[in-house]
Amino acid sequence: MICGGLTDGTNADEDIQKICNEVKSQAEQKTRKKYDVFVAKVYKSQVVAGTNYFIKVHVGGDDHIHMRVFKSLPHAGSVLKLADVQEDKTHADAIEFF
Repeated sequence: MICGGLTDGTNADEDIQKICNEVKSQAEQKTRKKYDVFVAKVYKSQVVAGTNYFIKVHVGGDDHIHMRVFKSLPHAGSVLKLADVQEDKTHADAIEFF
């Protein structure tokens, strides 16, 4: 992995789903929508002064969103913050830097 570069897409695991669960309310607030379905599918990560996670999330039907979640370093409390959301995505849409 190159520092600052995005990793290849990886199937989401339990740890990535936990991140999604923690920022779900932030995503709902940012998109002004309520999600009954919120399942992490694929993610990429980027090492910065912490880690950016770019996560494709299934939100019901054919709808997906892409989230960028920043996790601070342990000495800063490993805090999770939803940095941005892209709406109107499909399962086929590639995760790219945003």
